[in-house]
Amino acid sequence: MNTDLLLVSHALCPYVQRAAIVLAEKGVTFERRDVDLSRKPDWFLAVSPLGKTPLLLAEGQEIFESAVICEYLDETRPPRLHPEDAIGRARHRAWVEFASSLLNTIGTFYAAVDGQGLEARAAEIRGRFAQLEAELGAGPWFGGERFGLVDAAFAPVFRYFNVFERVDDFGFFAGLSRVSAWRARLAARPSVRGAVSEDYPERLMAFLAARRSALSRRIEASARLPVSA
Repeated sequence: MNTDLLLVSHALCPYVQRAAIVLAEKGVTFERRDVDLSRKPDWFLAVSPLGKTPLLLAEGQEIFESAVICEYLDETRPPRLHPEDAIGRARHRAWVEFASSLLNTIGTFYAAVDGQGLEARAAEIRGRFAQLEAELGAGPWFGGERFGLVDAAFAPVFRYFNVFERVDDFGFFAGLSRVSAWRARLAARPSVRGAVSEDYPERLMAFLAARRSALSRRIEASARLPVSA
């Protein structure tokens, strides 16, 4: 592919999805190349200071960390996805960080070793979504009528729950009508759908099942349940 942008990716990385969504929203042509993070190739280690994805190679220069990549793209490729005013941009950047913190909590959820820990982390995630519910306006997007970087940051967050809900009802979105509606709109957006491969749900389920965690045991139990007629 003849392009000056290379997005170095991992198939399950939510932070890569952010960058892919932003690139799609801007209509930018780019190459996406997956790496195996358990066997990082030498060429990747040579250009990635942290050895993590995403990494964007732009005009021969490496840019790492998803928030930085998205900010770079927003500054250099139209249309702008951040608000025009400084206070608006600052608040949106803060909510992007909120999304990153929520991804960390999701990691503690699926890694919880026992049922008590699993339920505690589920309640913590539900509390974070309640905070988000209070922040959301009429929509359709986080900032109103225009899709923005906060939307790109939260879309990969919500994607986890499509898989979690196959396992059990943890009540993550109970009573949170605005968050639920936003989640549905994001799931239907072409840039969000295209940020992962078609087999992403199965790959994520396999990853979760192999964690030897409380959630892994629930996945195993749900797989043994008879299918309803």
